[in-house]
Amino acid sequence: MKKNIIIAELLLAISLILGSCTNLDEEIYGSLSPDNYYQTEEEALSSVVGVYQKLSDIVSIGAAWRPSVLGTDEFFVPARTNGGWYDGGIWIEYATHNVSASNELNRRAWTSIFNTIGAANAVIESLEQSPNASELSALIAEARALRAYAYFYAMDFWGNVPIFTAARVDAQNLPSTDSRAEVFNFVVAELNAAAADLPSVNSVNRTEYYPRFTKEAAYTALATVYLNAEVYTGTAHWTDVISMCDNVITTNAYSLEAKVVDCFLATNEENSTEIISSFSIDPNQKAGNNQFMLYTNHGLDKKKYNLPFTPADGYSFNNEPVDRYESGDERLDMIEYGPQYYLNGDPLLKDDSDPNSQLVLMPVQDIYAAGNDEGYHLLKYSPIGTTWSAYNADNDFVLNRYSDILLMKAEALLRTDKASGALPLVNEVRERSNANPLSSLTLESIEDERAREFIWEGHRRRDMIRFGSYFTDTWSFKTSTTPEWKGLYPIPEEQLNANPNLDQNPNY
Repeated sequence: MKKNIIIAELLLAISLILGSCTNLDEEIYGSLSPDNYYQTEEEALSSVVGVYQKLSDIVSIGAAWRPSVLGTDEFFVPARTNGGWYDGGIWIEYATHNVSASNELNRRAWTSIFNTIGAANAVIESLEQSPNASELSALIAEARALRAYAYFYAMDFWGNVPIFTAARVDAQNLPSTDSRAEVFNFVVAELNAAAADLPSVNSVNRTEYYPRFTKEAAYTALATVYLNAEVYTGTAHWTDVISMCDNVITTNAYSLEAKVVDCFLATNEENSTEIISSFSIDPNQKAGNNQFMLYTNHGLDKKKYNLPFTPADGYSFNNEPVDRYESGDERLDMIEYGPQYYLNGDPLLKDDSDPNSQLVLMPVQDIYAAGNDEGYHLLKYSPIGTTWSAYNADNDFVLNRYSDILLMKAEALLRTDKASGALPLVNEVRERSNANPLSSLTLESIEDERAREFIWEGHRRRDMIRFGSYFTDTWSFKTSTTPEWKGLYPIPEEQLNANPNLDQNPNY
């Protein structure tokens, strides 16, 4: 199916009119319209694929992914003494919980998410206006689910944002701000509507249909949205979390892979039993790229993994994530810290002529001036079996995994006084990675297990806000408590200037 998705994407350039909530310049590709296009499902799919590619930014180390991990105890980007990565301090604003309305990363995230929404709006309108619309209900449902996912991220990052579903923006009637609760209700309604028309994973050829959204993908998205419902609306939805998770569990279509790393291998994506939602990547076909290794790893990993490029020694963390794992937990093997070795066990040397020059990764001491050997790194997407196009890998991006279904249900059960049903679910996840089973559960142990299981998968900020640790805890470079209003990022200054109908979040 990866091949079919890629081929379909090539048709996208002649089919869309794209826009965003504040971008009033209409960009037209070709002269085809819904009346003379969309004669077949394959033609319609070509447009929906473009929305998938845009939405992949939320997990692809791109603009929409960064705010989900920045500002947490598992991610920061220090300025390097060699002059790299300072970028005017925009990364450090996140690390110290002082993001400004002019922050460039925040601006890029807004643009990415609302460009996805704009693309989805255009596709949905075109599909609904097609003379074959009655035969395209499942594709319309896919596009609605993708748009809802983008709105979920907008609601999570900025709270009160415009709900806008038209394909074009009227310059005389710019969108105005809707409340976070209204956006929550919109996202839930759209995902429920989409789930009704999407096929179940058990009704399609799983390998051929991959990586498109199924009912189970929509249910997983709903569980994720409900998990933080109390943050978004003031009202908890724990029973809804359980219900959505059960909708996935009872299909018996998913199970944990033997190892966590198996979910992130380029050679296993289409056949994984654990991946519920993902985004297909193939840089050799000009269909997306995976640059995790480029941005995250130490330059000497070029030698360790025989890479065709030198990693940029950027995205990092200190001891906090490492200390959460017990000895023997296989998930710890994904983290590069301390003395470094080749895959055969030989020391990884900074100077091959000096046997005493082994690379030893240490914690960052000064976020404004870190040495090249400071900062730990995460091997999230394995280079083993990867096909490279320059510094671009072909590992698909993972959005949702079955382990999250188990841990979301466990948390919801614990919060509704059903701890006995929660414990086996958590231990199922732990035992897969050779971690000792727990004898009891607390909310803190649930939060820690989620941090161990989903490091750098975009969950940590939401989880820390839900559990309160985002505000009350301190860690490297975040040395004081954080007021709760900083649980929202500021509306970018650029957007406020472009649309006076938008309202800035309080205290910014």
